[in-house]
Amino acid sequence: MIIVVSGLPRSGTSMMMRILEKGGVSVLTDNIRKADKDNLKGYYEFEKVKQLEEDTSWLNSAEDKAVKIISALLKHLSSEHKYKVIFMERDIDEILASQKKMMERRGKEEDKIPNEMMARLFEKHLKEIKEWLSDNSIETLYVNYNDVLDEPLPHLRKINEFLSKDLDIENMVGVVDPDLYRQRGDQLP
Repeated sequence: MIIVVSGLPRSGTSMMMRILEKGGVSVLTDNIRKADKDNLKGYYEFEKVKQLEEDTSWLNSAEDKAVKIISALLKHLSSEHKYKVIFMERDIDEILASQKKMMERRGKEEDKIPNEMMARLFEKHLKEIKEWLSDNSIETLYVNYNDVLDEPLPHLRKINEFLSKDLDIENMVGVVDPDLYRQRGDQLP
């Protein structure tokens, strides 16, 4: 079984990977992408994930581990494996604000697509990917980023139960850092 941490970019997937690691789950990461101002605790990425559409052979090395795979790539998972997906959800406006801030810090040109259109595209994508997960009978636990920050314990217990593990919940709670929650919905224009 492979534990997949997924969601839209900037939805809390790195935080969830860190939570699982501190709970005792082995994580598949190559540490190529280093921590920076946009992800102070690290990205927890595995570069080969980006080629999932062309190459699924690396999934063998993910057995009994957690790996971060953005939602857009989930449809390319090989049917040769069993998966449990922890799908991170976050307010779309916060995701867009977080992405914008990240692009500014990197000196990249602002996206020409208006936020309203991007929000609709994201919502359509989320609807489609949730249907795909359901249609393919992939066990999925939807976890709200904001709820974990507000009250981590019940959500971390749910994750432990979902994974049928004996995770170190106390260690996991220590990962949740509300100070890293910088693009808050209540502070957006």
